[in-house]
Amino acid sequence: MKTISNSRRNALKWSASALFFGALFGGGVYLAPRLHAREILLRPPGALDESGFLATCIKCGQCVQVCPYHTLTILDITHGSSVGTPHVEARVRGCYLCDLLPCVLACPSGALEHAITDATDVHMGVAFLKRPDRCLALRGVVVTKEALAPLLAHSHKNERERIVLEKIASFEGKACTLCADMCPYPEQDKAIGMTRDEEGRWYPQVRSACVGCGVCEEVCPVAEEAAIVVLPRESYAKVYG
Repeated sequence: MKTISNSRRNALKWSASALFFGALFGGGVYLAPRLHAREILLRPPGALDESGFLATCIKCGQCVQVCPYHTLTILDITHGSSVGTPHVEARVRGCYLCDLLPCVLACPSGALEHAITDATDVHMGVAFLKRPDRCLALRGVVVTKEALAPLLAHSHKNERERIVLEKIASFEGKACTLCADMCPYPEQDKAIGMTRDEEGRWYPQVRSACVGCGVCEEVCPVAEEAAIVVLPRESYAKVYG
């Protein structure tokens, strides 16, 4: 029985490895953007449409650095073609629609459109009461200290954030209106407000001025999944007709 020489055996091993890793890498490069193509992300105020944003963002992180509420974070490699770009994780920290929108001003590439200068110009998405069965207002359950604890444990506490936390803490023992009362839109009641259903129960009603900032999702005091969420890149007209 013939034996294969060590040099030939090594050559075959390296060839097989090269083919395997070449296919793996090549497939990864090809598939990575496509694997995340259906993942719709909540982008900062003024973000261009997703394809334009990805083509224009230079991943400098300046918008993240100037955000006074620590809202923006940079996506990691698990997000494929979006790696290095900023986004809003609404359940962690929504966008508080700061005066003059410093994130937009800081963007050097135009990925955040500089014509967007006011909160009323912003369109990030739209809020949606996804889980009415979890809504404390609809359930007639008051806000407890335990429910507020995760919200008050946020790691960043500068002056602006302390004001937010103090306001959140003031809801302890009250009927839940957090999503409506914490909304940072300048004319709050045009974006969201509490209203009654046919049974007389209060619930948050999303209104046409909602810009999808995500604060309502952040402050929803139910464990894990919020009752109200933001649908990124969606419009009020499309969602609510």
